[in-house]
Amino acid sequence: MIEHMQYQAELLPGKEKVADTGLVIGKFYPPHKGHKFLIDTARAQANHVSVIVCDREEYSIPGALRADWISQIHPDVDVLLRDDKLPGDDSARWAEQTLSWLGHTPQLVFSSEDYGIPFSAYLGSNHVSVDRARKRLPIAGTAVREHPLDNLDFLEPCVRAYFVKRVCVLGAESTGTTTMARSLAHHYDTLWVPEYGRSYAEQKLAHAKDQDWQSWEFEHIAREQTHVEEKMAGVANKVLIEDTNAFATSLWHERYMGKSSNTVDELADNAKADLYLLTSPDIPFVQDGTRDGEHLRRWMHQRFIDELKNRNLPYVVLYGSHKERMMEAIHAVGYLIRNE
Repeated sequence: MIEHMQYQAELLPGKEKVADTGLVIGKFYPPHKGHKFLIDTARAQANHVSVIVCDREEYSIPGALRADWISQIHPDVDVLLRDDKLPGDDSARWAEQTLSWLGHTPQLVFSSEDYGIPFSAYLGSNHVSVDRARKRLPIAGTAVREHPLDNLDFLEPCVRAYFVKRVCVLGAESTGTTTMARSLAHHYDTLWVPEYGRSYAEQKLAHAKDQDWQSWEFEHIAREQTHVEEKMAGVANKVLIEDTNAFATSLWHERYMGKSSNTVDELADNAKADLYLLTSPDIPFVQDGTRDGEHLRRWMHQRFIDELKNRNLPYVVLYGSHKERMMEAIHAVGYLIRNE
């Protein structure tokens, strides 16, 4: 039985595979770079690797999401999501269940846990222990779940994006949302997502013959804004600052189209932020050549408040000078980060 293989030897370029089939099994709750190291080792040793993601109802991160993360990180492995209903210390029953899931006996089983050895023996497979002492990557899923923002560097972008806090700055026209988003990002040494709808509107005004808005345009804006947010959350530092999001787009649809959109509302529901900072229209309106809603600022501000309440979304209204607003915003965002 193989007990240890050195990672440096396993991943030498051009090294021949030592097995046709390999297996990695676990909760991946959530997947971290220790898991990536484990699966990369398996891929270096075996031609075909199966990864079984175990799930239970009480897990706070859905199994389907964890399985999808594994597929994104390792597109060249077979990912199986299975319910975990067996006692963790019964290696014989786990082996029997695993064989029924796979339909074959894997030649190699890769693990970083003590259970790997008896589990592999019951399967009739050889076992490869990978970084059991956690010397190369000192991280565990429990630590990530308990303090995710302190362990972001151990997560791949798609997983990191799940844990990074999202703060959305929104408000009526010319109320300082962009200035606030940029300033907060600078204060927290992180990234901010510009308002895609603004750049879209500028291009529309410059090039489109028909200046009337269509519902599909707001759907496009909401999707693109959300797509960029997701990518940037994967590399942000603890918190991502958003200059509006799909929720704001849903209200801009109402403002220009005179009614809501089920599609945009659905996009808004799937792009909730952890905190909304609503900028008050208590500062002078500045015309930049694209704005047309000075007379609607207070109405729009109230619509934001009404919908934030209706959807039970956490929000803080920012009033006064930029300095006063920053003090309130930093207090609110700091509380969010400290109480992850």
